[in-house]
Amino acid sequence: MTTRITILCDNGVGSLSGTLGEHGFSALIEPLAGEPLLFDTGQGQTLLHNAQRMHRDLTKVRRVVLSHGHYDHIGGLAPLLRDAGPKEILAHPDVFVARYRLKDNGERIPIGSPLSRGEYEARGGTFVLDASFREIAPGVYLTGAVPRRNDFEAGDAGIFCDTTHCAADLVPDDQSLVLRGRHGLVLLLGCCHAGIINTMEHVADSLGERDFHAVVGGMHLGFCGQPQIEATIRSLKNFGIRKIAVSHCTGFAAAVRLARALPGEVHSAQVGYTLEI
Repeated sequence: MTTRITILCDNGVGSLSGTLGEHGFSALIEPLAGEPLLFDTGQGQTLLHNAQRMHRDLTKVRRVVLSHGHYDHIGGLAPLLRDAGPKEILAHPDVFVARYRLKDNGERIPIGSPLSRGEYEARGGTFVLDASFREIAPGVYLTGAVPRRNDFEAGDAGIFCDTTHCAADLVPDDQSLVLRGRHGLVLLLGCCHAGIINTMEHVADSLGERDFHAVVGGMHLGFCGQPQIEATIRSLKNFGIRKIAVSHCTGFAAAVRLARALPGEVHSAQVGYTLEI
């Protein structure tokens, strides 16, 4: 084992008693040599509790990566700063753009960051905002902004940047982490609003290689139609991934369809799930 990935926040919980679930995502990356890294912070109700239950000391985490600025990924940042000390936070420059979801009943609810950049900074957060693909630690890469190239990953039609639902939120700040493992590249997703295939193609182009061993996290297929799911499955087969650990916004129906199409490769990455790479 060179690096361990542990899911700290997710919609569901695994077999570890005493852990809690919430609509959100967070994963802790612990290299055998080097500093731990926190990827997303969940909604804010379970991160610290689950970390303590799993005996993970978040005061040792110096840097936090945010996949994007939705509340279920950035909401735990304030309690983290409060209880685990100052952090350097790596994010896209658009992470604080206003966001809203239009519910089926016509209600508009805010889904962006619960606090402003200044409020996080007052609590000990230091932001490094960058949209580029870059190496942030040995063998660890941040995708930055992901180009939307294919014609089937349409994104979530129910989110907007204004209260009149006229400006669609394309989530330009969506980004993912890439880790070099013993058996190939491991892609860690927050929500993957940019699309899993768009993201993988961006990583392949940026690194000049297509050897993906595993994909872990939210694939946002729970908010899309069947044609996108089927096109995603066809493209995933072409990549030859050996392990897909789904969680958060992947969606139950999409996860089942993935499991049927890729037997033996699909796993559930709930709270407590650990992958050694």
